[in-house]
Amino acid sequence: MISIRDVAKLAGVSPATVSRVMNGTANVDEVKKQRVQQVIQETGFKPNEAARTLYKKSAHLIGVIVPNIENPFFNEMAKAIEGEAYERGYRLTLCSSNDNLEKEKNSIELLGRMNADGIILLTNEEEIFDQIADARIPVVVLDRAVRHKNEVASIISDNYEGGRMGMEHMLDAGCRNIVAMRGPQNLSSGRDRYKGYLDICREKHVKVQFVDCLYDYEDGLRSTEQILREYPDADGIIAANDMAAISAYKILTRHGKRVPEDIQLIGFDNIIMSRLMTPELTTIAQPITEMGSKAAQILIDHIEGKEVPQKNIFEVKLIQRETTRNKVTKA
Repeated sequence: MISIRDVAKLAGVSPATVSRVMNGTANVDEVKKQRVQQVIQETGFKPNEAARTLYKKSAHLIGVIVPNIENPFFNEMAKAIEGEAYERGYRLTLCSSNDNLEKEKNSIELLGRMNADGIILLTNEEEIFDQIADARIPVVVLDRAVRHKNEVASIISDNYEGGRMGMEHMLDAGCRNIVAMRGPQNLSSGRDRYKGYLDICREKHVKVQFVDCLYDYEDGLRSTEQILREYPDADGIIAANDMAAISAYKILTRHGKRVPEDIQLIGFDNIIMSRLMTPELTTIAQPITEMGSKAAQILIDHIEGKEVPQKNIFEVKLIQRETTRNKVTKA
C-alpha cells in the first residue's frame, strides 16, 4: 500500500508538503501542488483516515443516539439528519440505546473517543442530561427541551399545542367520553401534551380520564386493555403517539370495537405507518424531516463557529384521516 512518504518521494517534495496539499492547511507553490496532485491521481493514494482524524482532531463525524431503532419515528428522524449532514460533508454514526441509560452514557463516551464533532441526542432517559452537562462535545437535543446551558440547542415541536389540538378535535368529532394515553411524565413531550389535554378539559368542563403509556407498541397494547377495563364506555382515545395508536387499533378491533363508529382514535407524530394502516390514522403531525434537518444544520453551524439559536420550536398540525369523524354540527 502506497504511503504519504511514497507520494512525497515521487513528487519530489516533503511529506509535510503532501499533507498541506491534501488538507489545504497552508499555501503551497503551484508547481509543487500540481506534481503532488498528479502523483495522487496516478497512484490512487488514499490517506489513512484515522491518522487524519487524530491530526486534525476532527473526523467530520456526527453521532446520533436514539432510544429505540424499532420506532419508525426515530428512523425517519435519522434519515433527515443523515441527508443534511451528507450535504454538509459529514458522516453519521447511529447508536441505539434500547432505552438503556448506561448504554447512552457509553455511546457518548465512545463518540468522544472517535473524535466525533458533535452529537444529536434523542432520548427517553432525562437522567442523561447530567452526563451531557459534563461532556466535552457539542450536543443538540432533539424532541426534548434543553435543561443544561452546556447544550448547544434543542429542537422540539409544540407539544402543548398538539395536546390541545388533539382534544379539541375529539370534542369537535362528537366524542364525550375521551380517555388520554398519558405519555411519560419524566419527558417534556409527555408533560406538555398532557397539559394541553388537561387545559382543554378544564376550559370545556370535560372529565379528565387517562391511563399512563410509554411511547412504544407493546405498552400501547397494555394501555388499551386497561382503557377497556376501566373506561368501558369510552368513545374516544388520544394515544401517546402513533405507535401506541396503532397498537390501540389492534386491541380495539380484537374486542369487536369499530373505529371510528364505536370509538374514535387519534395519534401523535405522523410517522409513515400512520398513513399506511387501514383505516388511515388521524394524528397530530410533527414536521419530522424538518426537525431532523434543522438539528443537523444547527450542530454543524455550531461546529463551524457560527451563532445558532438555542431554542427551536416547530408548529404541529392536525392530519385528519379515517379513525375520527368530521366535525359534528350541533342542532
